[in-house]
Amino acid sequence: RVLQVGPTASFCLLPLRHPWGVAWMPSRCGSSAAEAPATKADDSVLQWLLLLIPVTAFGLGTWQVQRRKWKLKLIAELESRVMAEPIPLPADPVELKNLEYRPVKVKGHFDHSKELYIMPRTMVDPAREAGRISSSTESGAFVVTPFHCTDLGVTILVNRGFVPRKKVNPETRQTGQVEGEMDLTGVVRLTETRKPFVPENNPERNHWHYRDLEAMARTTGADPVFIDADFKSTVPGGPIGGQTRVTLRNEHMQYIITWYGLCAATSYLWFKKFLHRMPAV
Repeated sequence: RVLQVGPTASFCLLPLRHPWGVAWMPSRCGSSAAEAPATKADDSVLQWLLLLIPVTAFGLGTWQVQRRKWKLKLIAELESRVMAEPIPLPADPVELKNLEYRPVKVKGHFDHSKELYIMPRTMVDPAREAGRISSSTESGAFVVTPFHCTDLGVTILVNRGFVPRKKVNPETRQTGQVEGEMDLTGVVRLTETRKPFVPENNPERNHWHYRDLEAMARTTGADPVFIDADFKSTVPGGPIGGQTRVTLRNEHMQYIITWYGLCAATSYLWFKKFLHRMPAV
């Protein structure tokens, strides 16, 4: 039996048997049929939303492929720059902005009375084994000394190299405080920005934690030009040169495998769920 309630709603009266007779219970007519289109529409929306996961993963994997090509090219350029023949230090400091890691040669003398110390640092072993540079676990400092270039008439900053903590005081390494005019080769380094969790520099205590060329230049009266002396500059009892770390992280292959793997897995699950459904029994 059908009970009409208003112009749009109708109920079916279903018989309900009990010991005292038969009662009629109202029930919404055709509710299953009405809900079927809504359920199908919801499934369709969910289907295309879930497809965004493998599509996005594929796009990110492809982006990492391009990033890896760019990084490999950058590493090759950096290696060729480091291995290039030294050139005279340019007189115009503006030119140095495009010469980071480029070997340069200068002639002049040190002013040991204005040493700066970048610390804590660990020593880079200049002995290259299988193309790798190993680091020591001993803590110490890099000794940065003003160097007056007689041919250019300017004073620059030179990272002479590593000394252990017990040798930071110049009184403990007098034999290594070279005097007189000399030829020096090193690689150009630019200023650094402070990284997270790295302490602020403390010029008053002569404790430096990163290369702030402007502040170092003000402290020593030098120009904001900085080079890392090469290993050949090392003298007995002095800092160990060749402390340039030339490294670029290249983890893009891991990211490529991760994103393409996620794309393959989610594509398989999407295909099984929406295109290979088992027929209802």
